[in-house]
Amino acid sequence: MALTIKRGKSKTAARTRRHFRLRKKVTGTTSRPRLVVSRSSRHIVAQVVDDTVGKTLASASSMEADLRSFEGDKTAKARKVGELLAARAKEAGVEAVVFDRGGNKYHGRIAAIADGAREGGLSL
Repeated sequence: MALTIKRGKSKTAARTRRHFRLRKKVTGTTSRPRLVVSRSSRHIVAQVVDDTVGKTLASASSMEADLRSFEGDKTAKARKVGELLAARAKEAGVEAVVFDRGGNKYHGRIAAIADGAREGGLSL
């Protein structure tokens, strides 16, 4: 089953095109796994994935119990998700990652996750 890339001018079509371009270039290895960011209008999920094995090494989400009660806006919550992911990745033995923004523009919550991961000690 082949995926077709939307050629329209909509924001979702542009995001899909960016995502395909990005995934052609970014792959995670055992020494440097991929930090994947998935964003919805309400929540954000981040995972550290080793693409050679196809295994998730660490993950964090704004839907977790300790982050649900976090007071602050969505950008502050995304920064906390990045810090939490960095701590879990360090426990799994990961020091450096390749950042996969998932076709989203690098600003707002996506940049906040990256900043939080850097503050937590991950090298991006």
